[in-house]
Amino acid sequence: MRKHPVMIGKQHTTERLRERLAQIDAPHGRTRSVFTHVVEGAALAEAEASDARAACGSGLGALDGLIISIKDLFDVKGEVTLAGGLPAPEGKAAIEDAAVVSALRAEGAVILGKTNMTEFAFSGLGLNPHYGTPANALDPLRIPGGSSSGAAISVALDLADIAIGSDTGGSVRIPAALNGLVGFKPGQARISRKGVFPLSYTLDCVGFIAKDLPVIAAVYDALAVDEEEVLSAPSHIRCGVPRGFLFGDTDDHVSAAFEAALHDLQALGHAVGDVELDDLLHMPFRLQTKGTVIGAEAAYIHGDRMGEPSLFDPFVFSRLQKGQMLDAATYVGILQKRAELLPQLDAALSDLDVLILPTVPIVAPLLSELEDPAALDRSNALLLRNTSVFNFFDLPAISLPVRTGDPTRAVGCMIVGKRGADRLLLSIAAKFLTQTGCLAR
Repeated sequence: MRKHPVMIGKQHTTERLRERLAQIDAPHGRTRSVFTHVVEGAALAEAEASDARAACGSGLGALDGLIISIKDLFDVKGEVTLAGGLPAPEGKAAIEDAAVVSALRAEGAVILGKTNMTEFAFSGLGLNPHYGTPANALDPLRIPGGSSSGAAISVALDLADIAIGSDTGGSVRIPAALNGLVGFKPGQARISRKGVFPLSYTLDCVGFIAKDLPVIAAVYDALAVDEEEVLSAPSHIRCGVPRGFLFGDTDDHVSAAFEAALHDLQALGHAVGDVELDDLLHMPFRLQTKGTVIGAEAAYIHGDRMGEPSLFDPFVFSRLQKGQMLDAATYVGILQKRAELLPQLDAALSDLDVLILPTVPIVAPLLSELEDPAALDRSNALLLRNTSVFNFFDLPAISLPVRTGDPTRAVGCMIVGKRGADRLLLSIAAKFLTQTGCLAR
């Protein structure tokens, strides 16, 4: 397996960690609501151990000394997993780390703490009425995006080198796009979900948010549970742009930044052309008009608590109620049809290397714009639309930041790879990020 080197500067890990802990404790608002719990003592012990290994040249690998935040639906030994919700009366501290957390510790990573999130990961907005809403890193008056809201902000504020999150309908890529970061969703089977509180058994994925792609590549290499042929990006990449349904309601700011990025790719010699995929890409929505797989599975997961609506975020609870209304026959039919559609999309992509489209069609909405329930629903649906399609089809996808000329409104460009080609997608994304005049932070 290829190991990507991680460059984290010349400071000792303990020194870097102490600076970040001081930021978190500082009496100002930027770090408020980012973490639900910081494991300060354990993190300092891990940092000191990493520095001791470095001093005698016995580092554990590429991740040794990397400071990592963990979304609060991953079990961390000794901590209660809240998953963004109020603790259940019977809630107990985890008796062991989630598989991902255990693997990171074995590589010498420093676990900083658990990040805030949308309640039970069931929204793309990033709002949380229980623990507060992390402020968007570029404009505190705007939403952070979700559900991995605290994860993204922990990276954007340089509190963590990388954040571990989850992505069921876009929960890593959306906040990455809205905060000018890189967000990667691998194929579902690539990363173990053991010890991760579920939203949807069918669609949940572990994902990553960072400022730099090499950090993501290194962590992916350490956590991927199966081998994959490592391929380098071709000199000229065949990019399909699926104009149509997924480009509807795209605002002018996103459209201008995205089209400029396409122009840069073409100028670099990559083949960029429109592709007609609307029939296939529209199918997840046509199949789920009565209710969604995510909603039905989440309603089952939270069934024992559904009789107490006061325990829930009202917006999340309304979505869970809709999930309860999906009948079993329709649910099974969606899953059966999905299995038929996956190879159909694979065949349609056979002459391409990647698809490329806006990660989300709008910039981060202002918090004040979401006070009306109808606006809340509409914004959530738009934020999730483009990303959720590729969860349904279980393709690897990455959101890269695009130059916008406006430091307060970030835009993400989503690159979608072929099934089973996660590392090739990372290689292509790296080429796009490093080539002159192309996508860039």
